[in-house]
Amino acid sequence: MPEIAIIGGTGVYDQDIFSSAREIEIDTPFGKPSAPVVVGEYRGKEIAFLPRHGKGHVYSPTVLNYRANIFALKKLGVERIISVAAVGSLKKEIKPLDIVVPDQLYDRTKFRKNTFFEDIVVHIGFADPFCPELSSLIADVTDELGHRCHRGGTYVCIEGPQFSTRAESEVHRKLGFDIIGMTAIPEAKLAREAEMCYATIATVTDYDVWYGEEVDVEMVLENARKNEEKVKEILRKVIPEIGERSCECGSALEFAITTARDAIKPEVIEKLRPLIGKYLD
Repeated sequence: MPEIAIIGGTGVYDQDIFSSAREIEIDTPFGKPSAPVVVGEYRGKEIAFLPRHGKGHVYSPTVLNYRANIFALKKLGVERIISVAAVGSLKKEIKPLDIVVPDQLYDRTKFRKNTFFEDIVVHIGFADPFCPELSSLIADVTDELGHRCHRGGTYVCIEGPQFSTRAESEVHRKLGFDIIGMTAIPEAKLAREAEMCYATIATVTDYDVWYGEEVDVEMVLENARKNEEKVKEILRKVIPEIGERSCECGSALEFAITTARDAIKPEVIEKLRPLIGKYLD
């Protein structure tokens, strides 16, 4: 059972570093994930990898099945998720090809399912959306490897798939956001509901449009490719250093579920057992 998962583009996944790599098809109450989950071993740890947008990058940020992705990883036993995501910079000092490990999120999405709990009311804390323990380890390793790393900062998540207008980009800057992307929401919210640690390696590809240049797909993909080896180097060093959890991510549901347990219908318990079973059995 893998305890660590990487969610990202296929460019950051190098099957050569895994031994005994295999694909696993997983069904969830929310449908199938973006692709079969690849599971393998690296330095004595079982690792899962899931290409967020599917094989060949076929699902846009709005339509991809975030709930199935996170639920599938939970069913496998994953406790920690490292997300790799390309982002735009909203500050001059955060340059293309830099790495950002954000500590805050701002949600500007409109159309996404952002909870597993549609049949019961479950309130959880989300003040600190990224796991501080896992984020700190990633930032430390990135610094040790000599890559330009910005520790902390706010990731504003937009709906996409279109990039920002110039007016939107200027407003985001005036509000004090640091980077802009399209995938951290609802991934981070769902990971918290699933009591999984979640941290992001945000690779900067562009200056959005506030800096005077138009953002185009060719530029984003080219800089994303340049960051691939850097990200793989970080992952190779981070994975062996991940130890036992001492953060609060693993008990995010405790109060909410124990308070509501008498009102939860049996069919809902069965549907959501990987998420809530430990509080009800």
